[in-house]
Amino acid sequence: MADKVQRMSAEHGVMIFSKSTCCLCYAVTILFRDLGVDPYVHELDHDSDGKDMEKALMRMGCNASVPAVFIGGKFVGSTNEVMSLHLKGSLIQLLKPYLPD
Repeated sequence: MADKVQRMSAEHGVMIFSKSTCCLCYAVTILFRDLGVDPYVHELDHDSDGKDMEKALMRMGCNASVPAVFIGGKFVGSTNEVMSLHLKGSLIQLLKPYLPD
C-alpha cells in the first residue's frame, strides 16, 4: 500500500491524505487554499483501501495518520509540522512551484 501512497503523492504537487470527519484535516486544507494552492485531498474513509493506506502512512513516519501532507512527492508531515513550517515562513517557499502565476 505504501507504493499506492507514493504514486498518488507523486502525481499531485500538493496532496493531503485526509478523513472527511477530521477537523484538523479541514484546517490544513483551508490553510493551503488561503495561501493560493488547491491541494488534492484524498479522503481515506471514502476509499476501500483507506485502512491499509492509513497503516502505510503510519509506517512512513506520520505520527497521526491524517492529515498526511505531501508536497512535491515528499512527505512533509501532519498538522504540527505544517503549522510550524507556516509560522516560520517556510511553507510558502515549499508551495511556490504550485502557486498560480
